[in-house]
Amino acid sequence: QVQLVESGGGLVQPGGSLRLSCAASGNIFIINTMGWYRQAPGKERELVAGITGGGATNYADSVKGRFTISRARNSVYLQMNSLKPEDTAVYYCNIDNRSPATAWIPRVYWGQGTQVTVSS
Repeated sequence: QVQLVESGGGLVQPGGSLRLSCAASGNIFIINTMGWYRQAPGKERELVAGITGGGATNYADSVKGRFTISRARNSVYLQMNSLKPEDTAVYYCNIDNRSPATAWIPRVYWGQGTQVTVSS
């Protein structure tokens, strides 16, 4: 079993900052890609940012220059600056993990989500 625990969400005023954290534990062997997704009410879940094992990153156009993804061991972080009301959503972390339990085939895991609300 693999567990992802997210933290750092909350209520912030426009222009403010938040830092999201996600820690993976359990049957962790090889993590390649780690990422953050978000889902606003009435909208589909969308990729916010991703980072590979080699450190390559990609971002949604809407967050480029404002958000920064990073990783350390089995954790992934999302630094969010200059937040806007349209950033309001539930944010989910995501990893793909390979282990003997899955015959080394990558399997995707999701966190439970953390609410980010940007409002004055």
